Amino acid sequence: MNKETIIYIIEAILMIVLLFAFIPKSKIREAHVAYLFTQIVTWPIGLIVADFILIEYPIRLFSYANKAHFIFEFFLFPCICTLFVINYPEKKNAFVRFMYYFCFCTTLSIIEVIQERFTDVLEYKQWTWYVTWITMFITFYIVRKYNKWFFMKYKIN
Repeated sequence: MNKETIIYIIEAILMIVLLFAFIPKSKIREAHVAYLFTQIVTWPIGLIVADFILIEYPIRLFSYANKAHFIFEFFLFPCICTLFVINYPEKKNAFVRFMYYFCFCTTLSIIEVIQERFTDVLEYKQWTWYVTWITMFITFYIVRKYNKWFFMKYKIN
């Protein structure tokens, strides 16, 4: 088993543990909506990025089907985005909310850069870490706004 497969397994197990640890039972419906909506956003973008060879994924699941990173686009990032949305500090001040975005995007970008440099999980072709940071920020924002809108009618009481 190569190190990339081990990385995928560790990331998947870690994500499942984090979901069980940080999603309260009272917010499971919100988590499902955030997860599914994130897939709607990330899956087509991931396919476009891979087809235009902006990022290459040398070792991936379903390599015969498409060039995108199925595990990241379909499972890992939607899980991360779900954790982001469910635990978002709505009632905090603007600085704290921005730092929440900043910390999530920066941590994920650092992990991606480390994986890009030291493994075959991905290779930047016409991509950089700051494009990753910006796209994650935008995705988090869109998914959070959608979730807020979707559940707005339930909050009015």
